[in-house]
Amino acid sequence: MIMLNFNPEVDQGKLAEILASIRGDAMGGWVDLPKNILIDEILSIKEAAKKITEEAEYLVCIGIGGSYLGHRAIIEALSPKSDVKIVYAGNSLSQRELNRVLTEVGDADFSVLVISKSGTTLEPKVAFEAFKKKLVEKYGEQASSRIYATTDAHKGELHDEAVQNGYTRFIVPDNVGGRYSVLSAVGLLPLAVAGVDIDKLLEGATEMYGDAGIQAAAKYAWLRWMLFERNYDTEVFASFEPSTAYFNEWLKQLFGESEGKGKKGIFPASLIYSTDLHSMGQFMQDGRRNLWETIIDYPTDELNRKVVKAVRAAHSQGGIPVLNIGVPSYDEKGFGELIYFFEMACAISAKLQGVNPFDQPGVEAYKKLLKDGQNGKATL
Repeated sequence: MIMLNFNPEVDQGKLAEILASIRGDAMGGWVDLPKNILIDEILSIKEAAKKITEEAEYLVCIGIGGSYLGHRAIIEALSPKSDVKIVYAGNSLSQRELNRVLTEVGDADFSVLVISKSGTTLEPKVAFEAFKKKLVEKYGEQASSRIYATTDAHKGELHDEAVQNGYTRFIVPDNVGGRYSVLSAVGLLPLAVAGVDIDKLLEGATEMYGDAGIQAAAKYAWLRWMLFERNYDTEVFASFEPSTAYFNEWLKQLFGESEGKGKKGIFPASLIYSTDLHSMGQFMQDGRRNLWETIIDYPTDELNRKVVKAVRAAHSQGGIPVLNIGVPSYDEKGFGELIYFFEMACAISAKLQGVNPFDQPGVEAYKKLLKDGQNGKATL
């Protein structure tokens, strides 16, 4: 179980109201995912992963934001063994980056997993078109059998295309948003292909699903809220394991997109120590005191452990509140615990700030301007 170095008093009556609000929300389906995911769905995911492993040297994962950050974070952290190399596309509009991935795949056997609820998001749509063309050039009429689509169950551009062309389909649950979707097929299929033990991942999440786990998440949320009320407006997620950099990126999306609305929110940043001590250490030790540090304390070697202790002590002495979240194990179970812990803490924290944790109205602004510009309605 995750360990904390802080123990604020949680208003249990208010927490009960918040939890009821989260569970009752139309997008609150992620809360029960560890318990509610069906055995048949797990088996289908494992069967698809086995087929991909048998037929491909590469799996091209196409998606952006919550459609790729969560599972990439776990794969990067654990470096699991697999005969399939996973590469990513559709997370930017850089033609140079898209060409790089196309070139890396080259003439090797490959399959494509496209993850998009609607199928209309521009970044993955551009990448999917490029890789569909490459699939047809290499496999002809068999190209569709190498495409896997995780999308809406009933509607949308990608759903309709998948049905029409016979792609293997998995579902983005209607009541689960992208940044809360790691423990659904969105994350579990690519993780299974990569060699991650998804049963242990779900086991870890299920452990945090109980009252003790939710209370731990609530304590973290309450302390964040207390710091924010005292004009601490920036949270720095710090890790001492370089392979967890993408996990920090997932955290930045989770908290930034859930809390940053209505001119409210705590700004999420991240650092990897000891590397960043030689670039940002001065600011952390002696800069503005509007921030606090949340150390994600993974099990580590003796030398790194000494650095953790020294940094924690130095930054505390420098006037930074330092929160420590102790991770019990550096494996699938440990990351399953972390995912559920942070999802629950984030939802509670957003509710404490009076914002909806599950929408993202601001994300649509640039999309509309870009679309208008493409249609000649606006000047970019």
